[in-house]
Amino acid sequence: MNIYSLTDVGRVRDSNQDAFWTGNLSEDTALCIVCDGMGGANAGNIASQTAVQLIADYFTRSYRKEMTAKTSLEFLCHAISSANIQLYDLALKTPDLTGMGTTVVAAVIGPDYVAIAHVGDSRCYLLGENLQLLTRDHSVVQNLIESGKITPEQAKVHPRKNVITRALGTEENILIDTDVFPRIAGQRLLLCTDGLSGFSEPEEIEAVFSETEPSQIPERLIALANQHGGGDNITAVTVEL
Repeated sequence: MNIYSLTDVGRVRDSNQDAFWTGNLSEDTALCIVCDGMGGANAGNIASQTAVQLIADYFTRSYRKEMTAKTSLEFLCHAISSANIQLYDLALKTPDLTGMGTTVVAAVIGPDYVAIAHVGDSRCYLLGENLQLLTRDHSVVQNLIESGKITPEQAKVHPRKNVITRALGTEENILIDTDVFPRIAGQRLLLCTDGLSGFSEPEEIEAVFSETEPSQIPERLIALANQHGGGDNITAVTVEL
């Protein structure tokens, strides 16, 4: 299993509030985490960096080789919930961090399964025969699309396109979306922030995967988003299943 990752500030932001963590837990199991922070001053940086470290620490301490897809997903959700309450408490105790939060998308790649969990609008894609979005954005525009009030094209330019409806650290309790599916050799996984998904089209992402050496894919994806304006921080983590 090969994992490649890269983050970039983009062409508009002054600082990078994205954070990621990747690591091998055994010869056939790995953990990948991507977070996109929000909040004034450096609060977003603290939220995302703290979240990835808390989630990684919790899960790596809990990991056992005999864990199944079900138990891996349960521990991943426990890790995210624990990080949420710690971020929430930190914001309550620290006035400068009031209102901070972060998205999260995380994946445990096991011997024969992939377990994913997410909160917010950072995404997970699977590339098999074609590119498939595995997560649902927790955002205002996604709710509007699903209610039929706007089209996906209108969502791209909607004034509230960056407003998310769920985030770690903003409430004491958090609802986490999850999924489990078989690990199939030859497929690829992409975890990314909306700095990539919001500034590139699915067919462009798919083309990068098909035309690029695996180790260069994150760099090419970031270049693609920057070519389209680079209006946000950009993070891409790819996994060769």
